[in-house]
Amino acid sequence: MKATIYHNPRCSKSRETLALLEQAGAKITVIDYLKSPPGRAELQRLYAKAGMTAREGLRTGEDAAKPLKTASDDDILDAMAANPILIERPLVETEKGVRLGRPPEKVREIL
Repeated sequence: MKATIYHNPRCSKSRETLALLEQAGAKITVIDYLKSPPGRAELQRLYAKAGMTAREGLRTGEDAAKPLKTASDDDILDAMAANPILIERPLVETEKGVRLGRPPEKVREIL
């Protein structure tokens, strides 16, 4: 099984999710999303495949998220593309779908 993880190595949930994928024997592509951020269209595709909104993928604890409190999903996607720290992590994609690894066990649904 192949899996792609949009990963932040400084995040404990992201590290736990990566370990879960390794334990499952997945062939993993790791994308450090802060260094190689997904573009707006890619984020839109990932969220659609996950069945979630951009707002559900927004890292609301960041100061840069505060002005987005009443923003549209389009505005949120634009902000995430411009400032990838706003992307909640980790996002994992397999052939079975996309899940936000919060909690990491959610990823088991697509393994």
